[in-house]
Amino acid sequence: MTYESLVYGFVFLPLCLAAYQIVPQRWRRRVLLVFSYLFFWLISRNLIVYLLGTTVFVHCIGIWLEWLKSEQKTELASADRSEKKKIKGIYQQKSRRVLAFGVLALLGILAYLKYYNFFVSNVTGILGNVLPFTLEQKKILMPIGISFYTLQAIGYMADVYWGKIRAEGKLEKTALFLAFFPQIMEGPICRYSDTSDTLYEGRPLNMDNLTSGYIRIFWGLFKKKVIADRLAIAVGMIFSNYTSYSGVVIAAGAIAYTIQLYMEFSGCMDIIIGSGELFGIRLPENFRQPFCAQSAAEFWRRWHISLGTWFKTYIFYPVSMSSPVKKWNQYGRKHLGKYITMLGTSAIALFPVWICNGLWHGARWSYIFYGMYYFTLILLGIAVEPVRDRILNTFHISDQSVWLKFVRIAKTWVIIFAGELFFRADGLRAGISMFRSIFTDFDLNALTDGSLFNLGLGRADMIAIAVGCVVVAVVGSVKERGTDVRKSLFRRPVFVRWALCYALMLAVIVVSAYGDGYQTIDMIYAGF
Repeated sequence: MTYESLVYGFVFLPLCLAAYQIVPQRWRRRVLLVFSYLFFWLISRNLIVYLLGTTVFVHCIGIWLEWLKSEQKTELASADRSEKKKIKGIYQQKSRRVLAFGVLALLGILAYLKYYNFFVSNVTGILGNVLPFTLEQKKILMPIGISFYTLQAIGYMADVYWGKIRAEGKLEKTALFLAFFPQIMEGPICRYSDTSDTLYEGRPLNMDNLTSGYIRIFWGLFKKKVIADRLAIAVGMIFSNYTSYSGVVIAAGAIAYTIQLYMEFSGCMDIIIGSGELFGIRLPENFRQPFCAQSAAEFWRRWHISLGTWFKTYIFYPVSMSSPVKKWNQYGRKHLGKYITMLGTSAIALFPVWICNGLWHGARWSYIFYGMYYFTLILLGIAVEPVRDRILNTFHISDQSVWLKFVRIAKTWVIIFAGELFFRADGLRAGISMFRSIFTDFDLNALTDGSLFNLGLGRADMIAIAVGCVVVAVVGSVKERGTDVRKSLFRRPVFVRWALCYALMLAVIVVSAYGDGYQTIDMIYAGF
């Protein structure tokens, strides 16, 4: 059962909504918890033990950290001024050890399940002839969503350690926070403070939430079914047989995959956030018109926002404020100057973020390369920023010029398409070969000789994709100007409002599920 399946939309969700509304308010969060574990069990079966174990473990770590804070307060209340600093140091050290134990335990499980075979294959390939023992790959079953709920769990423990939140005293609340069924498979990766105010309230269902939530669900289905699932056919053919195509087709494949990935992932986010909205539960947004970005850094502030926020909060800031970085800043300012010091600090803080970003997506060198690709480009952007500003000032060019914005957006598109080519390629070597062919075998005749119509898509499929992309682009443009599309829709006359809603539903029901070019495609990010 996946979010776009008929079972989820017409059986699971209605049953959950009915049970949620029928029971008393104080029991509603338990209904959500039961259905969340049912959802997880239907997908991962016995692997639910990982989620259960993680939940109990994280809950206990949170209670432990909270207990240490309470003990510290008790001792400080009766201690002399001269002893207080020592007491704070002792308890800070204890708390740090508890947090490190919790984080390392969760990361250890994730690393074993996700990266053990990758580690074995690389060690065997490099040191296989000199190792005194044999490393063998194992058949490891990995529960769905482990990369998402592991980061959520680590964030929860860190926030308790930093004192940003109090540890949750009720196990059922911790369990619901980690397992809430709309987000367990693909995120968004929430902080406890993001959802705690609405997740546990048990608000009664109301028509506004139901209407708004279902409109967003159908909008997500439109993006996935009409556009992403159709594009997946052509993308699969190009990337599976890249040696058979010229560079122009490879470039088209990179663009098509980027569109597919966006429509797939943002569409699933619409279904997820819409599902939460049905119950009056607010989940954080994960996309904000990423193709309007004017730089690689801005793109990642708009794409997979919750993952970027997590890395910024729990890796970038702690590294930036760490003792080694502070020492580097002091040394750099004295001996190397402000510019070099700033660049070095940025590199030190950004490197772990982007190596972790690559590894988070999976155990492949192409993913690691993808992370290093953006690390290099973002660091390069920081390095040339003073030069760029000087050039603009010299030629009296406004930083807000429309033509300059278009140039920057076009440049960012090239960066995005090139990055996604390596991300989708079947290994780093394949990605390099495909990228090279764009420059060595770029034959424009492929655009007119019918090659693009031999990729499993007919004219009707291409029209459906093109129209769908235009509709999504128009809606995105309206949102970029600050308009809430759904609120604006609700202010329209009843006839217009329902005509547009029915058009959206018919597009999902009729256009998406019919035609030779349609097939159901598994959710991409569920595999991460």
